[in-house]
Amino acid sequence: MPHQNELELSADAFNALLDAVKERLTLYIKGMESHPLDLSHTVDQEFLRQMIEPAPEQGTTIDSILSIIFEKGAVGSLNPASPGFMGYVPGGGLLHAGIADLIANALNRYVGVVSVAPVFAQIESNVIRWFSEIIGYPAIARGTLTSGGSLASLSAIVTARHVKLGEQFLDGVIYVSDQVHHCVTKAALLAGFPRSNVRIIEADEHFRLSVSAVKSAINEDRMKGLRPFMVVGSAGTTNTGTIDPLYELHTLAEEEGVWFHVDAAYGGFFRMTDRGHARLSGLDMADSVVLDPHKTLFLPYGTGALLVRDGNHLRSAHSSTADYMPPMQEDDLVFDFCELSPELTRPFRGLRAWLPIKMHGLSVFREYLDEKLDLAQWLQSRITEIPELQLIAPADLSILAFAVRPNGLALEDRNRKTQALLVAINKKNRVHLTGTTVKGLFIIRVAIGVFRTHKKQIELLLEEVKSAIQTVHEEVL
Repeated sequence: MPHQNELELSADAFNALLDAVKERLTLYIKGMESHPLDLSHTVDQEFLRQMIEPAPEQGTTIDSILSIIFEKGAVGSLNPASPGFMGYVPGGGLLHAGIADLIANALNRYVGVVSVAPVFAQIESNVIRWFSEIIGYPAIARGTLTSGGSLASLSAIVTARHVKLGEQFLDGVIYVSDQVHHCVTKAALLAGFPRSNVRIIEADEHFRLSVSAVKSAINEDRMKGLRPFMVVGSAGTTNTGTIDPLYELHTLAEEEGVWFHVDAAYGGFFRMTDRGHARLSGLDMADSVVLDPHKTLFLPYGTGALLVRDGNHLRSAHSSTADYMPPMQEDDLVFDFCELSPELTRPFRGLRAWLPIKMHGLSVFREYLDEKLDLAQWLQSRITEIPELQLIAPADLSILAFAVRPNGLALEDRNRKTQALLVAINKKNRVHLTGTTVKGLFIIRVAIGVFRTHKKQIELLLEEVKSAIQTVHEEVL
């Protein structure tokens, strides 16, 4: 027998463990707003080397373990859960979802097959139904929760490949913007397509995928004997937050008989708002949609979703069985997720979305998303009033981008000065922005997405931008 049955925690030991974790988390969350946003560069390299160790034969106290997590790991990193974090596409990580994960992991139920955990499988099926309703999909739609947009994109491409090309697919061509998230191209390569069959089309001056350019490319490829089969639009690009002309792309895809996929990882949930619904016209007509609840539904990292308008396509592309598997569901009551996904063994991801939505209702999430749209518009109006700056990408949703005005500068000098301005903005560690390059121009992005970010953080950001301009005016601007 194992020594004292040590892995089975007693009620007292379990509560003591929870109390120790709760105390650390409470202090950390309480001080979140005052924490520096990026200390990843300050981590002692010697400490990292010391962490390389063989698996321990003897245990360590929970206090020493939590010290590593909170005093070294949490402090010495980028903090995308902070209200001042407006880089990349943040999300925040709702604490409710952390509680849901504790419950799901402790119960340790398998939900890939309905028959072994019917209620929990229905919970996750309901989450997919809710997401489908948000997008505007019909009842026949199906989907699955994934670790993120990357794996969701892979399943989307495999589904489109199965439906449009069959088993012989190496002459199939995918059409994407040069602003599309790079995970789409990576997914196409993983799905077996030659890199040359991913047709990357230069975006227009507004950073949108041109419908006419896609149509011309399709015609050219057909003349070469290739088979166009998929067009990918973006409902909010990572670089600039731009929304492609989704309805027009859907119309083109329908005319050409190709699959229309939308990467709505960042922007899709804004469809809950009136403004987002209007700006995302055509999203409901896509054959498949990728969402990232760990972005604009504020859930923890590791929560992505793929939705397919006709769920039969998703199932036919992923269905597989074996003698040891139980019978699969044949009605619409609930979904066997192993039939809709590459995964057989998988975590119970649905609870982390279901619990906070059930607790608060979608109306609260809608209010938060509307607030982010308001904040982006307010900040955009203030940025346009700063003479040293030029708005490069207006906010279609909650991302906007700006750069130093050209003022006769060569592109290289302008980029260098915009980069220096970004460093100055982030220097005090009270806000954090990130940059990118579009059409050769380096730009500073503002991505408003953390649920903790409110008007005072945006006012602080504006203050930091103006202060940075003053601080480096002579040498930078």
